[in-house]
Amino acid sequence: MRSLVAETVLTPSDFIAPLFIIEGTGIKEEISSMQNYYRMSIDTTVAEVKELWHLGIKSVLLFIKCKDELKDNKGTEALNPDGLMQRSIKAIKDACPGMVVMTDVALDPFSTYGHDGIVEGNQIVNDPTVEVLAQMSVSHALAGADIVAPSDMMDGRIRAIRDALESSGFTNTGIMAYSAKYASCFYGPFRDALDSAPGFGDKKTYQMDYSNRREAIKETLMDIEEGADIVMVKPAMAYLDIIREVRNVVQVPVSAYHVSGEYAMIKAATKMGWLDENKAILESLTSIKRAGADLIATYFAKAAAELLAM
Repeated sequence: MRSLVAETVLTPSDFIAPLFIIEGTGIKEEISSMQNYYRMSIDTTVAEVKELWHLGIKSVLLFIKCKDELKDNKGTEALNPDGLMQRSIKAIKDACPGMVVMTDVALDPFSTYGHDGIVEGNQIVNDPTVEVLAQMSVSHALAGADIVAPSDMMDGRIRAIRDALESSGFTNTGIMAYSAKYASCFYGPFRDALDSAPGFGDKKTYQMDYSNRREAIKETLMDIEEGADIVMVKPAMAYLDIIREVRNVVQVPVSAYHVSGEYAMIKAATKMGWLDENKAILESLTSIKRAGADLIATYFAKAAAELLAM
């Protein structure tokens, strides 16, 4: 009876599975701060994607760990047509054509400073960064990406990316904008995964103040006006009110990112015997969908899909 009248129902197709990719072959190394989550080489990633597809997960979001010797201030390696991201996109689309491949668009994995933008005199410069982000998006589309996901929070980057994609003939490539991305302490394990922590200062000059609610609506509406197809709120669980506020004012799909710190907290509490992990996974993800998210990027995507299949 409870199932018959449930107002919110999770399905595997609600999930976006984030994947961390590194150079090499046959690699699957656990991330120390994210128990049971891994950095994987392209071949191992392809095998994982096939498994996700069979579980009913229809989308993956790709992040790459760039070698230190390839990093610079302008993210030059991000535009390499034979770079790790570009090769990963091609390999996944060849192996699993139906999988919706989303790609992270930001400079921090490629930056010697670990920031999402180009640095000049200890400041992040917006407009030169936007130019590189637009070129990066086209490079991902050329490799076969279905949706580019700019996570940088630079002003005007959605319009620049949309214009670049259109002028390059990629009219069907979507944009999932990180529209309300807060300067949050919950990103720590992610930065450990990609070795992308800022080398100086923090990201508060371009990520949002967690005290603000109305600003999230403003930023989201601006991204939609500039051409975003999907908008995102990040993090998720500590920002359920923001997800609902955004859902109430927009007509495009809303995604939410259940971030690494939120994942790590559940894992740590489970390890201590304080939580039932399976119940915590499903309750957490249901709360995010109930708040208004149409799509949920989560490190629990595979585990949740397996639980839902039981």
